[in-house]
Amino acid sequence: MPGRRHYFVYLLTNASPTVIHAGVTRDLRRRVAEHRTGQGHALTTRYRVRQLVWFEVHESPVSAILREKQIKGGPHRKKIALIESQNPDWNDLWDTL
Repeated sequence: MPGRRHYFVYLLTNASPTVIHAGVTRDLRRRVAEHRTGQGHALTTRYRVRQLVWFEVHESPVSAILREKQIKGGPHRKKIALIESQNPDWNDLWDTL
């Protein structure tokens, strides 16, 4: 539908993968590109968190922000389970965007 905006909640990780970063954006491709070139959040730059391993689409910014907060507030094991429920091999989803 023209004019309809989407908002994305996403998870990035590093090559190890030991660090998981949750974020929210209106433009997923642009935001992940920023992370990949070191222009993202300080944590993602410091730990080279550049692999997109999970994302979901929301139709409102409020629901996306609430979901991001829910994910960030949860334990690391829940983030892992969320990723593995849709991406069990932890593939970088960048090429699917």
